Amino acid sequence: MKNFLKNIARFLVIAIAVGEIVVRMTHAVSDLPKRTIDQSGIQKYYPNQEGYWKDGNHKWTINASGWPGELPKSYHNLISIIGDSYIENFMNPNECHQSAFLKSLMPKYNFFEASRAGVSLIEAMEISKQTDSLSPKLTLIYVNDNDFYESIQNVKPLSDITQVDLERNAIIYGKMKSPGLKNILYSWKLLYYFYNRFPLSFNNQNAEEPIKNNIIADSKVSLYKQDITNLINYINENYALSNKILVFHPGSSKEIIDFCKISGFDVIVLDSSKDKKWTFDYDSHWTCYGHQKVAEQVQRNLVQSFLPNLIE
Repeated sequence: MKNFLKNIARFLVIAIAVGEIVVRMTHAVSDLPKRTIDQSGIQKYYPNQEGYWKDGNHKWTINASGWPGELPKSYHNLISIIGDSYIENFMNPNECHQSAFLKSLMPKYNFFEASRAGVSLIEAMEISKQTDSLSPKLTLIYVNDNDFYESIQNVKPLSDITQVDLERNAIIYGKMKSPGLKNILYSWKLLYYFYNRFPLSFNNQNAEEPIKNNIIADSKVSLYKQDITNLINYINENYALSNKILVFHPGSSKEIIDFCKISGFDVIVLDSSKDKKWTFDYDSHWTCYGHQKVAEQVQRNLVQSFLPNLIE
């Protein structure tokens, strides 16, 4: 019996070792970067990391500033870009980032991205305080409806996302969920593979899925109209908006967009209604093609409405 148990143990060790090697060599799961929280309470990534996305077709990189993608070669005529996983964009190579496409369309300008999955609108505004130190001419903040709801702790409490408590007018910075467990999970590729196949309630990855139907979006707004009004008023009172532009995803609530305009925000509204090829088949994130189309619409709006007022 003892020998039988020893043989079983040996077999399991060998099977786990072989499985780990196979998963790593085939890139059956994505490498994920390690996060940290800076002195201002913002979650970002440890600088200078890199890894493969699932299937190993491309690498993601974390630059020296702790954000995904590549840093600009110059900070002259800078435009900063802030967003969540759509801008973080690990599922596409660096050449498909908004900064890369916009640079190709607007070579006189340089682009700095600051993004992370889960960033709410209020956290994007907090991040903008950091990027403002780079003296950007404009800051583009890419948002969908959920970024408004998830900003308000009184509406949708989320411990791992930075929010504002509108009853106390206080920012509540997000905390990393189970960082030690995540380090083990992401480092042990075989375990992470099985976790992806049989997921537990471990994170809120689905929280960033936008509402794609304007009618549904506006009906939801009616439930939280006062909360959204209070959020936008709070942002107006506590952040510099003079060079900030909200870039709304397709399908965003017209009511939210209109109220942001009335409240003093400059906005760009993306439209994919005549082109259904922007997103992956398996989720709503933008493909390289989608990012290119997004950049083209942003560039067109910038040239027509915003950049003529700037002095290079």
